[in-house]
Amino acid sequence: MTENETQIRIDAGRLWAGAAATALVAGLIAVVGILIARGIVQVEVLAPKAEGAWGNANTVTYALVSAAVALAATGLLHLLLLTTPRATTFFTWIMVLLTLIAVVLPLSLPVDLASRLTTGLINLAIGLAVTSILTSFAPGTVHLEPPQQQYPQRHIGPYDETVEWRDQQQ
Repeated sequence: MTENETQIRIDAGRLWAGAAATALVAGLIAVVGILIARGIVQVEVLAPKAEGAWGNANTVTYALVSAAVALAATGLLHLLLLTTPRATTFFTWIMVLLTLIAVVLPLSLPVDLASRLTTGLINLAIGLAVTSILTSFAPGTVHLEPPQQQYPQRHIGPYDETVEWRDQQQ
């Protein structure tokens, strides 16, 4: 990089704090989706209905994987912010396509249609939430720093003793 290029600085603390909050939201969406599917609609998701609305350890696993996906997405976004122009545009496209894969994949499983559709809808909600949350706050973590001057400029404050003041000469 030359000295005349604008440098991009990412406020990583804010980005990853937002990532943690996004991971929490993703995990909670998974839990709420499973509660609705099992408790209200009476559809099998991840485990048989006999396990109850809360299910078994698979519910926790689904929530943790959802949170991990949000953190992995933040890693991708961080990389794109540092390296590509219009990073949020590329990130949005990548995430939409990955979300579509997560929606279509359960539809190919050899289980009943209601389970496939419900799992696909939960995955859609998680993917859209992660994508929209991360792209909404990511631009606020990017700071452009002007190129550094090759020759440092002398700071001229409110008083510069090299200047003769006309009022003082009289």
